[in-house]
Amino acid sequence: MSEVGTRETIETTNPTTGKRLDHHEYMTDKEVEDAISKCHEAFGKWKKVSPEDRAEVIKAIGKELMNAKEELAQLMTDEMGKTLKQSGQEVDLCAAICQYTAEIGPNELKTEEREMVNGKKGRVSYAPIGVVYGIQPWNYPSYQVVRYSIASLMAGNAVLLKHASNVTGTGKFLERIYSDAGIPDGLFTTLVISHDQSDEVIKNKLVRGVTLTGSPDAGRNIGQKATAQLKKTVLELGSNDAYLVFEDADIDLAVKACVKGRIYNNGETCIAAKRFIVTEKVYDEFREKFVKTMSEVKTGNPNNESTQLGPMAREDLRDDLHEQVVKSVEKGAKIACGGEIPDGDGFFYPATVLENVQPGQPAYEDELFGPVASLIKAVDNEDAMRIANDSKFGLGGGIFSKDEEAAFEIAEKHFDTGMVFINSFGLADPAMPFGGVKDSGYGREHGGFGLKEFVNIKGVMKR
Repeated sequence: MSEVGTRETIETTNPTTGKRLDHHEYMTDKEVEDAISKCHEAFGKWKKVSPEDRAEVIKAIGKELMNAKEELAQLMTDEMGKTLKQSGQEVDLCAAICQYTAEIGPNELKTEEREMVNGKKGRVSYAPIGVVYGIQPWNYPSYQVVRYSIASLMAGNAVLLKHASNVTGTGKFLERIYSDAGIPDGLFTTLVISHDQSDEVIKNKLVRGVTLTGSPDAGRNIGQKATAQLKKTVLELGSNDAYLVFEDADIDLAVKACVKGRIYNNGETCIAAKRFIVTEKVYDEFREKFVKTMSEVKTGNPNNESTQLGPMAREDLRDDLHEQVVKSVEKGAKIACGGEIPDGDGFFYPATVLENVQPGQPAYEDELFGPVASLIKAVDNEDAMRIANDSKFGLGGGIFSKDEEAAFEIAEKHFDTGMVFINSFGLADPAMPFGGVKDSGYGREHGGFGLKEFVNIKGVMKR
């Protein structure tokens, strides 16, 4: 953070080069208050628009995202370092969310006729509540914003955004895209503000809901502040996802998916594959192939098509990750590949595999938010499931087994997470619920569920 004139500014840095990218002025307290008031005024008009007409605007946002795909993708790569190809994929996903939400929204929000126990008729309606405030991270600069904002807008709410400071440019660019799509002035507003100003936004009486994607500590902090104001929250707080390789797994398939699951988005994904729990029967084969493939991952400039792994988003994040690796090794883990900070410009960290991972090590207990894999040996399938659930987190996970029906049953009945992938590594899908349990937070987005997180589910009855 620096000062230009009398105003403090946010400076963004290109993680590929380590050099300054841009600067953005913080808003004054008065500008923040005015923006909230304007957003609330826009809500007063937007809530009267029919769901069908709202859906048309949501579709238009999707189209504008695709129109700006090249510029937006490059900006995301410049600001946080993901490969340019994956930045493009992120824009595609954002557009798909818009299309899916527009298609299902009117029906999901339709007033329901319901027969009451006394035989009389009642209605259940889904009324928007007002301004929803989103505090979002840097790892998916567009997707994280689209995920909550499109559902909120479809429901008839207005939206405020506080984006992570290192992707401020993307936050401001998204505001422009939404505006170009024709939403009412002020209905979606990016606030360039400090943490102290953010706390005041939560307290503002015009703000009715708060959603955050971030760390468990950030979730506890924001959750407490919002709850103190009696405001609804949705929290998505990261994880230490376990991918289980059962005795009957297709090892080549498992290795390919697990490597992708660990290095995708430079390993900086809440729902990334992080712990690899492999049954003793197939452990040696999986370990040999997994370590070999991870050691061959091509790290480099994310703008190059051949690059598989770009830099980490910030230098402090790389330092934190390396410290977790070092502490894990000090407590008995072994480095199978990687594990050293390279020389040169940028915030690069190699694809790394830790083995002999045991309870008490950061690699076992905590989220490693970067391209570091924790390899754990299990006695059998049942032991693998036990180890997977031995975690304070519960966002996602995976099972590799040729008996897919059995894998589905185990996932449904025993895996203590919000999402499970069978014989694959998966990210978000607009048609499926997204969210977790335990320290991974609460609430659901996508699949129609997010549409009803910030609405007044209203019962209307007559005698």
